[in-house]
Amino acid sequence: MKGYYFITDAKTSRAGNLNDVKNAVRANVEVVQYREKYKNTHQMYEEAVKLRAICKDIKFLINDRVDIALAVDADGVHLGNDDLPFSVARKLLGKNRIIGVTAHNLKEAQRAEKLGADYLGVSPIFLTTTKPDAGKPAGLELIRQIKKNVSLPIVAIGGINLSNAKDVVNAGADSLCAISAVVSAADVKAEIEKFQALFKGK
Repeated sequence: MKGYYFITDAKTSRAGNLNDVKNAVRANVEVVQYREKYKNTHQMYEEAVKLRAICKDIKFLINDRVDIALAVDADGVHLGNDDLPFSVARKLLGKNRIIGVTAHNLKEAQRAEKLGADYLGVSPIFLTTTKPDAGKPAGLELIRQIKKNVSLPIVAIGGINLSNAKDVVNAGADSLCAISAVVSAADVKAEIEKFQALFKGK
């Protein structure tokens, strides 16, 4: 897992999830995560089917919803602290699907590694408005700390933009996401490519 990690956000998006994801794929992202907090299950399923088709050649993950992931044959899920317990999700998804876990501190990161997570979503690095319940910014030090003590790939998220992304990469993040900086841009593909360029030679 390397480079820009794309997460949908219909509320912030200028062009809508389908257009955003098409542009993310064109920008050669390795992973797309479908995150949707405002649609009902039926609407989510219908949109996820379309997104899965766009992401047929890359990893397609669903945020929170193991049922939707199974229904559309996604590559896995990303779980936060309030979602299904990891062991239950693993049992339902089987051993071959990806499960990413959010970590707000070193203890949570180590616990996720022990449980068998495939990667960590480390957040929030900086102050973010995209996720109102994200919590207090952890800063770059948390990335360094986790990198030193945990062997899982790190996806950094929260308040990241082009002015601070280089610091995030230098701190040791394997991947990063800058939701509002990208999906609110006039040219989503070009914006993602600016972030992708920061990982060249890493």
